[in-house]
Amino acid sequence: MAPTASHGPGASAALGVRLMQRVSSTLLFAKVAPHFIPAMDKAVHRLTRGKVLLSARMLPGVILTARGAKTGEPRTTPLACMPEDGGVSWLLIGSNFGRPGHPAWTGNLLKHPDADVSWQGQDIAVRARLLEGAERAAAWQAVLRFWPPYATYQARIEREIRLFRLERR
Repeated sequence: MAPTASHGPGASAALGVRLMQRVSSTLLFAKVAPHFIPAMDKAVHRLTRGKVLLSARMLPGVILTARGAKTGEPRTTPLACMPEDGGVSWLLIGSNFGRPGHPAWTGNLLKHPDADVSWQGQDIAVRARLLEGAERAAAWQAVLRFWPPYATYQARIEREIRLFRLERR
């Protein structure tokens, strides 16, 4: 019997993605995830010498290293991203899992836009640019098509979620 659209090999993967989108949209996820996902990602990334990022099984991800806004010291943060043009540039979404404050890494990039990312085991020097106006609006629509739960995050908070485009330097 030939696979049907609802029972083919891609159906279980699509179901898994929809399930993760629903789970990641919950308030419980927003409360719990920030405490364990980054720590788990950092540990696995270090153990595999930059080859594996566990959260990237759900969404593509980078390890961002940027100088701290206040200290100037390097700060390393695993982040979900939306790659553009096959990894020529990346969109970073400062959703903070739909929590009220901007994530610290966004303030770091505003103060020190030159940073580095680890992308698929490769270290790449990048420059971050905060998106605004029509450019941000277009990028936001692309982000929502890429991972719809970002709309839920935005609806929960009053601040506008910051979007950054990272480009190779």
